[in-house]
Amino acid sequence: MAKKILVVDDSAAIRQSVTFVLQQEGYETVEASDGAEGLEAIKANPVDMVVSDVNMPNMDGITMVGKIREIADFKFIPIIILTTESQNSKMDEGKAAGATGWIVKPFTSEKLLTVVKKLLG
Repeated sequence: MAKKILVVDDSAAIRQSVTFVLQQEGYETVEASDGAEGLEAIKANPVDMVVSDVNMPNMDGITMVGKIREIADFKFIPIIILTTESQNSKMDEGKAAGATGWIVKPFTSEKLLTVVKKLLG
């Protein structure tokens, strides 16, 4: 059975490109346009991994990660944060919230798939 990945980004173009790359590799995807939508999506549609942006309206990625980690079923799923920020403070916040790893934008599809495969097996 295909592994399912939630893609959360307020940029439709980035969501579409990440979704496309993942689907080409045989992963199923669910999309959300901000953290609040992402949280609703994961409750309605359990996934094996989350790939999320940091800066989004309504609820940012780091807040969403923290809230996902409060749900027992999702305490240990891999959560990858996509960010343009190479600031360590944001990375520390993300790690504290429970993010598994980071990919700094812009990134290649190869980089994305390497990280996804490493974490999902």
